[in-house]
Amino acid sequence: MGDNLLSSTMIKNSQSNNNLMDYDYLIKFLALGDSGVGKTSFLYQYTDNQFNSKFISTVGIDFREKREVYKSPSNGRTHRIHLQLWDTAGQERFRSLTTAFFRDAMGFILMFDLTSELSFLNVRNWISQLQTHAYCEDPDIILVGNKSDLDERRVVDFSRAKDFADKHGCEYIETSAATGYNVSKALHILLDKVMYRMEKSLDKSLFPVKAPTLSTTEEGQSNCSC
Repeated sequence: MGDNLLSSTMIKNSQSNNNLMDYDYLIKFLALGDSGVGKTSFLYQYTDNQFNSKFISTVGIDFREKREVYKSPSNGRTHRIHLQLWDTAGQERFRSLTTAFFRDAMGFILMFDLTSELSFLNVRNWISQLQTHAYCEDPDIILVGNKSDLDERRVVDFSRAKDFADKHGCEYIETSAATGYNVSKALHILLDKVMYRMEKSLDKSLFPVKAPTLSTTEEGQSNCSC
């Protein structure tokens, strides 16, 4: 089943890239979190401005796409961004498949359900997975507390989640996939972080601190801008 899913994904990706090549940057985000926290609904709300109240569990990997015109806060330059938003299954049985995509992602949407204590507690496990499998030990993450519209059922308060995010060096935002509240804002915060990292990395390559020596070659230097 895993091979079929990967083949299907690669075919969809190839078709998409053949049809949509007029962009400056291809940015890949990965949505993580327990099953049922609202990852799929969140991404559909962002790309299609729609909400489906019927719960359909993601099997393996799926993805959505959207174009953005991005203006850099640091230098004012405008870039055409093609976003690939990868939606991962939260169930343990798909974990080996989903972690294979971690290294290709440039930013991570780590989501929990504000009405589920367990989904919040499991955020620690997802961060551990990220530190093991992501492109570097300090990847760009936004922690998202979803289902803010269900305030009467809330069990995780804002200050508790914000303290957790601060301790792990990531942004925190509360959203509602049902109403669209803060959905676009969450993606834009993450895009700012990723683009800043990319710009900083490009600056380093254009303006090296010192020339390579016999003991330190370009090949020996790390490509990670953590």
